[in-house]
Amino acid sequence: MDDIAPPADATPRHDEAPRLRRLSLYEVVAERLREMVLEGELPPGGRISEKKLCETFEVSRTPLREALKVLANEGIIELLPNRGAKVTEVEPREVADLFEVMVELEGLSGRLLASRADEVAIAEIRDLHDRMMAHYRQQERQDYFALNQRLHRRLTEIAGNRVLLELEASLTVKVTRARYAANLQLGRWEESAREHQAILEALERRDGEGLARAMREHMRRTGEAVIQGLVDG
Repeated sequence: MDDIAPPADATPRHDEAPRLRRLSLYEVVAERLREMVLEGELPPGGRISEKKLCETFEVSRTPLREALKVLANEGIIELLPNRGAKVTEVEPREVADLFEVMVELEGLSGRLLASRADEVAIAEIRDLHDRMMAHYRQQERQDYFALNQRLHRRLTEIAGNRVLLELEASLTVKVTRARYAANLQLGRWEESAREHQAILEALERRDGEGLARAMREHMRRTGEAVIQGLVDG
């Protein structure tokens, strides 16, 4: 029997985002908990009260505990036998190791982006960048950071390599708590805004090496700021 060829539009486009699916209750809780940890609402080393979180989310202990297991697998929290859970500490040496890898991944992402991003994708990145800069000019730091995270995610999605996307997503979760704090330092925030402008300009020129260089430099300098922030405490 002959193989049946897939329809012409079945091949994923390089700028195509992963399809959405309905999240289960524990996944929704896990996402909210992740945000609370990454944004410092649940601080490093802090104990997690299951009772309080159940009341906050209006859920039973079952989906909450499933969500805690997810975050434990990501290294964000630590499950304590018969004593609940706590948020893990952020270790400077581990963060430094992670950023070494992330810098190189950014270089690969930049080269892929320059060759794979179409005009629609570039326009989307330009729009995200402009909105992010509007928050910068208004000194709306949390809104800026939220769009910053979204922008970096879309850049990796548009690069069109699923392995790269999964790797960066996994590593980003591990460093975002510290990265969030570093980006809120005014001096680093100003530098980051300039670096994003350089990234956009290289993308619009479709300059693969220039884009790779700009993205690597942005990640390297972010890593330095994050690690310094951890050392300074």
